[in-house]
Amino acid sequence: MIRRRRPLMRAAVIGGGAYAMGHHMANKSAAQAQQDDEQNERISGVEDQQSAQGTPAAQPSMLDQLNQLDAMHQQGALSDSEFAAAKAKLLG
Repeated sequence: MIRRRRPLMRAAVIGGGAYAMGHHMANKSAAQAQQDDEQNERISGVEDQQSAQGTPAAQPSMLDQLNQLDAMHQQGALSDSEFAAAKAKLLG
């Protein structure tokens, strides 16, 4: 009887570990999705702010927009990843 319990206990430990790891990965994925949504909202806010500052005929140059993004990054309004995403979007 002792020999039978060890394989069952081993299976229970492995199954429990797999469940815990799956649960952890699901939480991590949900947190990443929320962070991505917040980042997209901030970038949209920056774009809205830029479009509100100038008319379509007098849009700021790409250099001016990059300087504005850099200033926001230096002030801490944009994180490193948000700055990189906004810059990549601006540059195409």
